[in-house]
Amino acid sequence: MKIIQRRYDILSDFHAVFDFLTATYDFETLNSYLLPHYWEYAQYLQWFDYIRAHRMGLWEAETAGSGRKIVAISAYEMEIGKAHLHTAPEYRHLLPELLDWAERELATEKDGKKLLGVWITNKETTKQDLLNSRGYRLVYEEPVKIFRYENAFVERKLPDGFNLISGLDVDFSKLAECYWRGFDHDEIPPEVNIDGNVKIMNTPHANPALATIVVAPNGEYACALGMWVDEVNKYAYLEPLATVPKYRRLGLATIALTEAMKKTKAYGAEYCFGGGREFYTDIGFETICNREIWENEEL
Repeated sequence: MKIIQRRYDILSDFHAVFDFLTATYDFETLNSYLLPHYWEYAQYLQWFDYIRAHRMGLWEAETAGSGRKIVAISAYEMEIGKAHLHTAPEYRHLLPELLDWAERELATEKDGKKLLGVWITNKETTKQDLLNSRGYRLVYEEPVKIFRYENAFVERKLPDGFNLISGLDVDFSKLAECYWRGFDHDEIPPEVNIDGNVKIMNTPHANPALATIVVAPNGEYACALGMWVDEVNKYAYLEPLATVPKYRRLGLATIALTEAMKKTKAYGAEYCFGGGREFYTDIGFETICNREIWENEEL
């Protein structure tokens, strides 16, 4: 079967790549954590590097009737410098080509030398062996945690005067400020953050009803999160989650996350991805693998 390699076109290829990542999702390796909703979330963020999206590479196999299907991708998340290499299971032999492409197109420069980091999981031994053979070294790792819905949810009561709303009834200026301050910025959030939040709530596979916000008695948004659900592979993907500093240690993040997970369970999800902080372990998330960055500064 003939393989055709070409550049990614963000306007015409986005949905096809999303479908490819959904169809090839594997719980054991997690697509090197190149989850379809992770892919979508990144490309709809206001900080995504659109101008270099053409540097991502696609590999397609010709099918009967001169059609084509995507079988591999060499991509970045938000900007060049860190790559994801993912193939359909029967096309893993293309991985060296994907790495060659990433080294040419997705690397950055540091002190006059080309630098590239590659995201994988610690269960992807084939990729570990390839990277090791090409001079890459493990420089960073973080846990990947999930909450299995077969387990009991942590139930906590909202403090008096606080209430929950969904993304269907949201004030985007308040939401922008909640996320901005929740990620520890002190100054007033840029006006563009409002449009950024409107945009991320209206991606092709977003469901605003899954977003969950805790409203303080004075009307401020105290805690907010976005949630996605993959109804094909039956999991939920959390991104982002933030609590305004003055409202922390009230259990608001636990309450909002539990509410959002219950919503996705109703859509058929069986587990939810969470972050690496101890907060997630404390409420019942378990580590299933580690994400790793392998880096080469001598390309």
